[in-house]
Amino acid sequence: MCGRYVIISTPDAIRALFGYVEQPNFPPRYNVAPTQPIPIVRLADGRRSFALMRWGLIPAWVKDPKGFALLINARGESVLDKPAFRNAMRRRRCLIPTDGFYEWPAAANAGATRQPYFVRARRGADGTAPPLAFAGLYETWTGPNGEEVDTAAIVTTRANRMLSAVHDRMPVFVAPEAFDMWLNCADVDAETASALIAPADEKLLEVYPVSTAVNRVANDSEALIAPVPVVSAESAVSAPAAKAGANKPKTSDDQPSLL
Repeated sequence: MCGRYVIISTPDAIRALFGYVEQPNFPPRYNVAPTQPIPIVRLADGRRSFALMRWGLIPAWVKDPKGFALLINARGESVLDKPAFRNAMRRRRCLIPTDGFYEWPAAANAGATRQPYFVRARRGADGTAPPLAFAGLYETWTGPNGEEVDTAAIVTTRANRMLSAVHDRMPVFVAPEAFDMWLNCADVDAETASALIAPADEKLLEVYPVSTAVNRVANDSEALIAPVPVVSAESAVSAPAAKAGANKPKTSDDQPSLL
C-alpha cells in the first residue's frame, strides 16, 4: 500500500517532467497524508493539466461519504472490475507527482516499534533523485446540495523483489514515455492501460530506514528522510539500499492536509 509520501522537487522541476500548462507554486512536503489535498496531473481538453484533489477517492455513487471507507489506494489487480474504481479506470486516470514514499514492515511482536523506511528513485551521478509519477485514479463526488469534492487514489501492485522485504505491496510508477498511454482515456481503453500496472523495475528505486518521527502527521521536515539505524532487531529488513544510511541524502505507508 501507500499511506504516506513525499513531494519535494521544485514546482518548475515537476512542471517540466509532467508538461502541464499551469504554473502552480507549492512548498515541499515531507509527510503527505490521506485526506490532505494532493497535486495530480490529468488530461483536460486534450492537454495535461494540474489540479489539487483530496487524497481518498469517493466513487460518484456514494450517498454519504461519512459512512464510506477511505480509499487511498486502488489495488491494480481489481481496478477493471471493482465498482469503486472501474469507471475511473476507464475515464479518469491521472498521474500523481512524487519524490518517494514511506513504508512500514509488520512488527515481529505485538507492541513492537514499527521501523519506517523511505523509498525513492535511485540517485544519479550528480547525487540527486528525480521526481517520479504514481499511477492514479480520480473521481468528482457531488453531494445532495450540489457541492463537489475532487478525490484521488494511488494505484498499487505487488512489491518487486527488493521492496518485498519491507512490504508486499507498492505503488505503481508510470515512466515518462508511458504518461500519454495512462492519461489518454479517450484513445486508450482501460484494459490496454492496465498493462502499465506492474512492479517497478529493480533498478528504479532505493530504500533505507528513517526516523519514527514520520509516524506523526504533524511532523513535516527534511529530517524525516534522513537515513537512521533500524530501531530494533525485530523490524530490521534486508534491502539493497539499506546501507545508504551511512550517507545523508541530498535533496511512508501505514495510515492516515499538501498546500
